Amino acid sequence: MLTSIRGLTAASFATGLALSAAPALAETIDIESYDPVAANSNISFEIVDSESAIDLDRALAEIDVEAASKIGAESDITLSANVALVTDYRFRGVSLSGGDPAIQGGFDISHSSGFYVGTWGSSIDGGSAFGQLELDLYAGWGGNLAEGVSFDIGLLYYMYPTDGDALVDDFNVNYWEPYASLGFSIGPASATVGVAYAWDQSSLGDEDNLYVYTDLEAGLPGTPLTLAAHLGYTDGVLAPPLLAGALDDTGFDWSIGASAEVGAFSIGVSYIGVEGPSIDGFTDDTVVATLSASF
Repeated sequence: MLTSIRGLTAASFATGLALSAAPALAETIDIESYDPVAANSNISFEIVDSESAIDLDRALAEIDVEAASKIGAESDITLSANVALVTDYRFRGVSLSGGDPAIQGGFDISHSSGFYVGTWGSSIDGGSAFGQLELDLYAGWGGNLAEGVSFDIGLLYYMYPTDGDALVDDFNVNYWEPYASLGFSIGPASATVGVAYAWDQSSLGDEDNLYVYTDLEAGLPGTPLTLAAHLGYTDGVLAPPLLAGALDDTGFDWSIGASAEVGAFSIGVSYIGVEGPSIDGFTDDTVVATLSASF
């Protein structure tokens, strides 16, 4: 912008100078009677103070910076990312990493209207059927219904891109799951109630699965600590007792824990348990530590 203004000013100045000087050059000059002062009386030059020019440059530069700042501040798109290291990947109380540590992370793109899309992944120990990686894709819409009341609805797709071997190549393990939740907050305390339902799909053995849950959180005033509790209930093919070999296709999972913000990181520890038979590294009660960061 500054270059264009300067170019136009210089061009106008040069053109004006040429047009002013042209009549004098076109006249027939009598050398003996030539008066250089009188001859150039019709040519005028405007001297621009150098300090004024510098002030103009600074003003234009400030306008450009301010405009760029407003454009950045008014962007409707937000990009965020997260990464975590956990001592055990527990999904609704059941270990998907064989009781071993897992690396996790994801990306989210959200719009000021409340719509968002994202992806999240974790290392797993899924054997020949599920492989070594879970990759979730999701999209949804969320926002505030009233002061202290929020909502979130969306659709999630569970993918296992490294699944399969010669025995299970024709078996599709990926599945869909819509979800919805309501959030409530009062001061440092918050609560969430939610539901997720996976309809009959071949990857679920042509069975469905319903999951309802509630999460509670409370920050301790004057400290970086946050206490958290979770209670979930599964009715369907993914119930912890059924996965552990029992006939019951319903079951609870729960957890209680604490986390603390330390600089750019969050450190947490939780005690997690499930209902049904206890299988070591799968459905047994355990303590899970988490180190995570968000960007």
